[in-house]
Amino acid sequence: MESILSNRGDILKNRLEEIRKQQNLNQETLAKDLKVSRQTIGSLENGRYNPSILLAFKIAKYFNVAIEEIFIFEEEENEK
Repeated sequence: MESILSNRGDILKNRLEEIRKQQNLNQETLAKDLKVSRQTIGSLENGRYNPSILLAFKIAKYFNVAIEEIFIFEEEENEK
């Protein structure tokens, strides 16, 4: 089953790497704190993986910011 985002051509970008580095955290520490693998963090940062809504909320809560400050949803131009 494909995600709704990939079916429509929409893009979910994120600022996770930028925010993580501002906090002087490495991927391993963040992954441990969020109870996910380091590979998951790397895949999120590189845009190879979109987080579940639960993981997106956990990440936002961890950094004490709104989800929209980390994850940026962009609709494809011809879809609007």
